[in-house]
Amino acid sequence: MDPRSEVLLRQADLFLGPLLLAGLPADDLLGELPQARGWTWHAGEQAALDARFPGRCEFTVNAPDAPFEAAVLFLPKSRELTDYLLSALAARLPGKPLYLVGEKRAGIERAARQLEPFGKPRKLDSARHCQLWLVQVEQAPATPDLEALAQRYSLELADGPLQVVSLPGVFSHGRLDRGSALLLDNLAKLPTGKVLDFGCGAGVLGAALKRRYPQSQLVLLDVDAFAVAASRLTLAVNGLDAEVIAGDGIHAAPKLLSAIVSNPPFHQGVHTDYQASETLLREAGRHLLVGGELRLVANSFLKYQPLIEQAFGGCRTLAEGEGFRIYSARR
Repeated sequence: MDPRSEVLLRQADLFLGPLLLAGLPADDLLGELPQARGWTWHAGEQAALDARFPGRCEFTVNAPDAPFEAAVLFLPKSRELTDYLLSALAARLPGKPLYLVGEKRAGIERAARQLEPFGKPRKLDSARHCQLWLVQVEQAPATPDLEALAQRYSLELADGPLQVVSLPGVFSHGRLDRGSALLLDNLAKLPTGKVLDFGCGAGVLGAALKRRYPQSQLVLLDVDAFAVAASRLTLAVNGLDAEVIAGDGIHAAPKLLSAIVSNPPFHQGVHTDYQASETLLREAGRHLLVGGELRLVANSFLKYQPLIEQAFGGCRTLAEGEGFRIYSARR
């Protein structure tokens, strides 16, 4: 059981009625709280929860329509995402309780101050290196407009400006990260056909690829519902057409790809996690046609080259700079 769930269950009498658990971990908490429902934006956790508790969790960027009398937000990493989620929940809970739970090292005490616009927060419990906070919603906000919270910026590329739409919680929110910038400069001579942008974030690479290789069929994949929504907005604002799908890792990707392009993630919440990236390196070849290419950017300190060489039999470094490297391998 996740330690945050354990803290909730220490106060289980508070959570016996219709309850929404937002950002919940994929553990047994729904089984312990039979009137609770889940709301997640992580495709992997949605799949795990739906397998064990069918129909009791929704994968979406908006608060579920089903009524609830209280809500618990499991603190996400992003402050901007926390603001949006708290407002979305508080808007549905005038005069009712809104809880916030998180790990101390994730900044739960600082985040508890984000409850202040809705009432007076108070700490209910501290255990398992976590804290549980409560606010009785006295000032319920209007339901937030997620798209109005988007940050928009323009990239000057060789074939003209590209508009990017980023949503709260999406990687490198509101700006182009250095790794993606280096990869954007090294997209020449990719095989054409069906191309995957793995871990698409706000859709920067996928949109740039579709414009550069209009004859290719682009697929954008991310585990996060907010990234999927942002990628669709980025494609739309640039007048581009591509498929955007949610899935947990390379196993969710289509087969028979001509190329996989990625700035792969290696963080999950406050914990460092290389699993999705390392699985990509090991399994990418199964999704590529013969002659298909994996091209990715990674921090120079990450030992990805030996993994790529083991999976593909060879690996080239196409470029290096700003603490990043561009790797290329062909099946």
